Amino acid sequence: MLREFGEHEAGRRPPPTTRRTPVVLGAAVLMAAAGCASGASGETTEGPGASGNVEPRRQAPPITIEPAEGSRDVRPDQGVVVTAVRGTLGRVDVRADGASRPVAGRLSADHRSWRTRWPLQPGTAYTAASTGSDGRGGRTSVTSRFSTLRPSATFRISDVTPRTGEVVGVGMPVIVTFDRPITRRAAVERSLELRTTRRVTGAWRWTGPQQIVFRPRRYWRAGERVRLLAHTAGVRAAPGIYGASGNVTAFRVGRSRVSTVDTLRHRMTVREGGRLVRTVGISAGKGGRRAYTTTSGVHLTMGKGDPVVMSSAWMGVTDKKDPRYYKMKVRHAVQISSSGEYVHSAPWSVKSQGHENVSHGCVNAPPQFAGWFYAGSLRGDVVNVTGTNRALEWNNGWGFWQLPWSQWVAGSALDRAVTTTRS
Repeated sequence: MLREFGEHEAGRRPPPTTRRTPVVLGAAVLMAAAGCASGASGETTEGPGASGNVEPRRQAPPITIEPAEGSRDVRPDQGVVVTAVRGTLGRVDVRADGASRPVAGRLSADHRSWRTRWPLQPGTAYTAASTGSDGRGGRTSVTSRFSTLRPSATFRISDVTPRTGEVVGVGMPVIVTFDRPITRRAAVERSLELRTTRRVTGAWRWTGPQQIVFRPRRYWRAGERVRLLAHTAGVRAAPGIYGASGNVTAFRVGRSRVSTVDTLRHRMTVREGGRLVRTVGISAGKGGRRAYTTTSGVHLTMGKGDPVVMSSAWMGVTDKKDPRYYKMKVRHAVQISSSGEYVHSAPWSVKSQGHENVSHGCVNAPPQFAGWFYAGSLRGDVVNVTGTNRALEWNNGWGFWQLPWSQWVAGSALDRAVTTTRS
């Protein structure tokens, strides 16, 4: 039972009168007796009790809080709801024991209800307090102390890409990976909040049972600051499984670099901020078989290494006597897919660069250009390859831009796009 401050306790028996009221059958007398017992308050009362006294009807408190006082094993995903039964709400403060800040919540436009915005922390004691008006011109307050359940199993975020503090390219996705499969995907997706310096429209898409990816509808604008707040603590991902903790990741979008590899003309051009900064002859995959054909489509740079050891093991060739065998250290290699494609230095094919395609699928570039491209590459830079008959699969590396927008949105558990909030 929640105790109201500034109000009489409901159900308290009034002091006995000096004269016993006789029990009289008859509606008129009963109504008169009720009117005398309730005084001038005008509240409806019940009939006489065994002692002949009249008890006032128990009235709902002006403010209620759910979970109620003393509740235990509360489901954290149900949150807290504060309601003004009479009057309006003023201040609402809900916080975990020992916490310096209250949990986030939203007050309705009419100031009649308030609810937490995100789930609560599992296995945690909370105090919820609210003040407001009682509907009669007075002030009232109420407090509820309760605790959330300790789940039998939990899930966590095992990785977020990009890293906190990283500067990325304009095509960079936000990739969130969990440590176990997610069943209630809509609930988890709903708990992911993105804040940006300017509002951005994008959508989340599930790429598997343990991974979800955000892609803006169009490339990020240079200089954008992005902050991911994963309010996954307390989210119910499956029956009996709740989020153990949340996550905060912040990164920045750097200058815009978009490169184009024309495999038919054997040339690569690089534009920064829309301005052409470099163009060079290259050699792409020689074709003849699918494995040796460079994939066409919108690639993103995924990482880089100097050197990177490349071998024929990716196609099952490990015998040195096999004419297809190779193993070499390659300098200034920038990865653009998961199927082994890189833009890298290739001094051995300089004579072919700009004239013919001779590689096993990578983009061979002159050493000087490759060193320059490597030094300035950020994860998430765009490399658009054209002219081959092998399309980049949308789930090959970070080929997410391959999917048309409507198909990308269809992979959302909420089946809708989202707009970031301004930070």
